[in-house]
Amino acid sequence: MNSNHNNMDHLISGVIRLRNPLFLGALILLVVTSVISQDLKFDQRIESLYSQDDPHLQKFLESKSLFGGDEFLMIAWRQPNLFIEDENELTEEATQTIEELTEKLNEVKGVNAPSTQSLVTALKFPFGRSRVLKMVESVLVDADRKITSVVVRLTPEDDPEKRAKTFEEIIRIANNHEPRAYVAGEPLHIHDMFRYVQEDGTKLFRISFLLLGIVLLILFRSWRWLLLPALLVALSINMTTAILVLFEVRLSMVSAIMNSLVMIIGVATMMHLAVHYREHRKSLSPQEALEKSFRELIRPIFWTCATTAAGMLALMSSEITPIRSFGMMMSLASMLVFVSVLLIVPAGILMVSRFQNDPGSAPAEKQLVTLLSVNSRFVGRFPWIVLIGFGLVTAGAGWGFRYLEIETNFAKNFRSDSRLVRALTFVESELGGSTTLEVNFPAPEKLNSDFLDKVGKLTEELRSLEDERGPYFTTINSIDDGLKIVPTIPFVSSTPRKKLDRINAIQPEFESMLYNAEQERMRIFMRTMEQQPAERKNRIINETAAIAKEYFPDAKVSGIFVLLTFLIDSLMSDQLVSFSWAAAGIYLLMTVAFRSPLLGLVGLIPNIFPIIMVIGGMGWAGIHINIGTAMITCVSMGLTVDSSIHFIAAFQRERRQGLSVGEALASTSQNVGRALIFANLALVAGFSVLTVSQFIPLVYFGFLVSLAMIGGLAGNLILLPMMLSLIYRDAPSTDESNSISEASFTP
Repeated sequence: MNSNHNNMDHLISGVIRLRNPLFLGALILLVVTSVISQDLKFDQRIESLYSQDDPHLQKFLESKSLFGGDEFLMIAWRQPNLFIEDENELTEEATQTIEELTEKLNEVKGVNAPSTQSLVTALKFPFGRSRVLKMVESVLVDADRKITSVVVRLTPEDDPEKRAKTFEEIIRIANNHEPRAYVAGEPLHIHDMFRYVQEDGTKLFRISFLLLGIVLLILFRSWRWLLLPALLVALSINMTTAILVLFEVRLSMVSAIMNSLVMIIGVATMMHLAVHYREHRKSLSPQEALEKSFRELIRPIFWTCATTAAGMLALMSSEITPIRSFGMMMSLASMLVFVSVLLIVPAGILMVSRFQNDPGSAPAEKQLVTLLSVNSRFVGRFPWIVLIGFGLVTAGAGWGFRYLEIETNFAKNFRSDSRLVRALTFVESELGGSTTLEVNFPAPEKLNSDFLDKVGKLTEELRSLEDERGPYFTTINSIDDGLKIVPTIPFVSSTPRKKLDRINAIQPEFESMLYNAEQERMRIFMRTMEQQPAERKNRIINETAAIAKEYFPDAKVSGIFVLLTFLIDSLMSDQLVSFSWAAAGIYLLMTVAFRSPLLGLVGLIPNIFPIIMVIGGMGWAGIHINIGTAMITCVSMGLTVDSSIHFIAAFQRERRQGLSVGEALASTSQNVGRALIFANLALVAGFSVLTVSQFIPLVYFGFLVSLAMIGGLAGNLILLPMMLSLIYRDAPSTDESNSISEASFTP
């Protein structure tokens, strides 16, 4: 025990003694990592949302290799005078409009022109026009024949910048079209999702930095004290991103906010150091104040970084790849904040002190101290009232868990005025389904009537699937449908092969989209509505698979619709599993830090309270679980537990000075309580910036984590002192056996 204590003393002395070389090394490291960090990539593929061995992804990739992928966009608009009255023929005006738009779209780089579909090309079939129109209804034309669309197929493209240019050019053409057209389709939806997140990540970091700077300036009244947190954050972020680049790790969807979170953690850490340093400067020289602050806080800072990392690491239990990668990145970044503190803070604080006096007092700080003192006395006098109050709030919030639901409406991930939501709403309300799925199954190399009869029966049974909301699918396409359009003519179209040849002459990729003779696989292609409940989406997939397997036991259901449905479907279980791992990891680390299982539990309980409050509150408020809220439990617990560690460590320091339990709690509440409030104020200010994001899951994430921070602050300033007063005796104590200062931490 003494050996560990001496090792820590040597570390602190060494860091302070070598502060200038370490600071210089930190600046060099900052420059080097800044250069390396420029190569950090952002993965915008739908595949990045899943692990490579996921069975749903495997089915999707298999279908992509068999049938060329389903990257379609619908460019839809309301067309006056679309058809000649009472006829199945387009008006001259409509024909010209469709042809002109089709020509412009086919000239866009990235569009597979031979695959472009429109009413003009569909009605080129010299037979069965009414049947053709029925086949393309809800895709190329609505039932009332007032709305039409052009459907383009995109060529395969791995470069996100080239694909983005294709999308922007198509949207530009649609916006300039008269009447205005709307562009919808899964490739664009996914692109916009990643685009919003990537743009928001950069924008939110800058706004958070500015906002936190204002908060620090108000609290400490010194612009020079803004430089240290900025340098600390910059080094932490650059070291993290450089390591990701060296290990060829790409940023995923949710990890784009990593920089903002690292900044919040770094600023909160610096807040504690600044407050302690300021207090010690009242009676000590700058170097003495620095040494004393370091000796008091270096261990709590290490354990706060470690517990934050543990909370983030619990996200690795998620079934969603972006959340797993986010957990890994934030765990790494949390520990690198501690490294940055050792490298930058000793020299940085003393340099700042040379140019200006210490950080000033915050506005109304005296009133805040008085309020904390009143709070301490109240908790000491009425512990059972505190306990009952927290118990009632927890029970009431916990009841809200019964009302939690999963958000599966893709449009709900974006603001209602975004181009994506406007287009999706127009297409799904006026035309038909915007999302696709398929059933693929074994097929003979040479088609025969018995096999096609079975395909036709399966197609009709799928068309009959419905519930109280209506049919499951807005449109279904199969080889059998196409073959039925072509009349049987001896020697001309008497076999399935000859019929397919006639169809391919008009629509070249009709066969390849539905049938791969070489690989002996066929599929039935369906469209359905994106904006529908999770329960119905799961029912569509399950019933489709069950019926398909009755006809073809080896049938597989796949498509982007399936990928996105199961992505969201795993969120509910993720919440419980990640929360359990985070709680277990944090409890273990706090037990080691304080060398006491009881203190580990006492430090954990105040941080479980805000989780129950926020998640239960989501149920009461009708806020659905999405990919952002799925991270709340781990992130908020990893951050709020920092306050518990600092509070308990300070309480133990006061007890070792010979104070009674009541005196120690009062002193800790007044001194450390200020730092906790300042730090949490910075945290809430940083997270609140996320509420301006275009990606709604990040909006909820920022708002709900801010609430969790406030709840955690209440737990650590009210519930935690109450529990400490119950487990400690009133007699003064110099026992250090349960002290964080004696924890087995030897760097």
